[in-house]
Amino acid sequence: MSDEPRIADQPEPDTAPGFAEDSEGTRAAFDFETPAELAAGMGVIRRFWQTLPGAPGVYRMIDAAGEVLYVGKAKNLKSRVGSYARGYAHSNRIARMIAETAAMEFVTTQTETEALLLETNLIKQLKPRYNVLLRDDKSLPYILVTEDAARAPQLVKHRGARNRKGAYFGPFASVWAVNRTMTALQRAFLLRTCSDSYFDNRTRPCLLFQIKRCAGPCTGEIAADAYAALAREASDFLAGRSVAVKERLAAEMQDAAAAWEFERAARYRDRLAALSAIQGAQGINVQGVEEADVIAIDEQAGAFCVEVFFFRNFQNWGNRAYFPKADRSISVPDVLASFVTLFYADKPPPRLLLLSHEIEEADLVAKALSIRAGHKVEVLAPKRGEKRAMVESALRNAREALGRRLAERSSQTKLMDALAQGFGLAKSPRRVEVYDNSHIMGTNAVGAMIVAGLSGFMRQHYRTFNIKSEELTPGDDFGMMKEVLGRRFARLVKEHPDRAARQVPAADAEIPAAAQEIEDAHLADEPDTDEAEEAVLEAAAADEEFPAWPDLVLIDGGQGQVAAARAALAEIGVTDVPVVGIAKGRDRDAGRETFFVEGRAPFKLPPRDPALYFIQRLRDEAHRFAIGAHRAKRKRAMAANPLDEIAGIGPARKRALLHHFGTVKAISRAALEDLMKTPGVNAATAKAVYDHFQGGG
Repeated sequence: MSDEPRIADQPEPDTAPGFAEDSEGTRAAFDFETPAELAAGMGVIRRFWQTLPGAPGVYRMIDAAGEVLYVGKAKNLKSRVGSYARGYAHSNRIARMIAETAAMEFVTTQTETEALLLETNLIKQLKPRYNVLLRDDKSLPYILVTEDAARAPQLVKHRGARNRKGAYFGPFASVWAVNRTMTALQRAFLLRTCSDSYFDNRTRPCLLFQIKRCAGPCTGEIAADAYAALAREASDFLAGRSVAVKERLAAEMQDAAAAWEFERAARYRDRLAALSAIQGAQGINVQGVEEADVIAIDEQAGAFCVEVFFFRNFQNWGNRAYFPKADRSISVPDVLASFVTLFYADKPPPRLLLLSHEIEEADLVAKALSIRAGHKVEVLAPKRGEKRAMVESALRNAREALGRRLAERSSQTKLMDALAQGFGLAKSPRRVEVYDNSHIMGTNAVGAMIVAGLSGFMRQHYRTFNIKSEELTPGDDFGMMKEVLGRRFARLVKEHPDRAARQVPAADAEIPAAAQEIEDAHLADEPDTDEAEEAVLEAAAADEEFPAWPDLVLIDGGQGQVAAARAALAEIGVTDVPVVGIAKGRDRDAGRETFFVEGRAPFKLPPRDPALYFIQRLRDEAHRFAIGAHRAKRKRAMAANPLDEIAGIGPARKRALLHHFGTVKAISRAALEDLMKTPGVNAATAKAVYDHFQGGG
């Protein structure tokens, strides 16, 4: 017998993922024979397991194509990885993952906390499909009151890294909440919101001063000390000291009224009303919780919704719903734990997290978040009192948000079925791409692609294309469409060559034996469901594997654009993606659109057909997105400075030249001797500027 240690002899970790347990807590074996693919994956894992240390670290499971399938962390790498290769029952999700594993990579760490932080970063970066993924993870908005010795404090919206000096308040649940709060703060504290360049160049107060939403510090309408006092009051109010601020304003109002200065008293009255409006719009405020995020999760039909409420300085700054991508076999507490670590990977956590469910390794999560935040973070699942009431409120919102989303998905599925029927598609599309161009007489031309799926508009997949071809005649819509489709599908072929494997299999497609055995074992334990429940289950799983390739391409245009699109696809070798053109009706009226489908005469849909309204929404969204991209490009072009084209001219020298001459036009007309007299500009730079304008550079 071999002296090699057997995997079964290794101690099993308490939190080994993916094992099914019976009612007595013992692990059970699969009720079907182990497929060959699963055995091969277990063999790969066993080979890596033999040389692993018993130290904390992070492991990555990789498939044959080099794609990372799963990222996990372990207190003991040897024990955790060995658990995947035992002959015990894995969940169907874990069985599929093991069967696809062709290689593994490992990183050892000093502590389990370091492993958790590294695991979070890798999941955010790699987005493995077997991990819980946070799809809508853009940064949250804050309000910043700047501190600048050279300028008056500014009230500004902020996202991202905290590079500017000042006091940050938030996070807020949405930009709408920030805008509403900032508008009220302008009325209450009269702080400027203009940019620094606008502030530096004012010679008289702007309109905001006239309508009493700014104190006019740019032109000295208010003394510097008085304006600094307003900024301090705004910071105090946002920091939770609202009672003291309102008491000072009320006292000032009374003093002004007693002195018969009724206009000044009215201004204080309006400021008090603005502060009351902010607090009244915040909904539930709490007295016993100064700083906390309340996080509650709900699960229905295999879909998850996490609702987050933000409480800062005893004030409610709003709430937001998130829909993490997770396999339905993962437990609710495990999804919640993964969400918490991912959510705060790029956000500063508060001092207290109130969760709806107890999570495993709560102390480890709290320790990792404390390291990231630089202060102590508590993670609690309250059972009673005010904190439990806050969690119950968040849980109710999560349940309602998920119910609405499932209902919307079910309706979206019916609309996709209507598209398939209207255009004669073999199956209902899961990914629809819509293309449009936007330009003015061929200038600043851009192409736009919007994407719709079973969950509605998939904005994370939207793309814009700057028209690059110099051979196109300005305004050639057909040529622009051909370029956009050519670039899009050429990249798609390069990134996803095996697209057939990524498409939804047809009903009669042959399923590999190993996958079929796993699927049959999974379905054998599922109760029968009626048609309505199956629709909800199908909608809940809509985004689990959102395809990279479109099932339908819609073109905003007639026969010419469609012909250009088909020619572009044919050049790449793509011939089985349906392309449909949407020509605007007579007088460009909605409802009279003509559709162009290959192999059919041009046709119209019935005026009250739901599919027609859906197509109009898709086309209008593509039109909106394309026009927005064009306007942004045109704005950048209008703001471009000719000095940016000169090598060696950076922000400092550009500023020096503009301060010395006033305008770019004056710089272009200046003599070489005058350019050399500019402070901070040497002779070589002055010669480069002169040659650029005078020598045709």
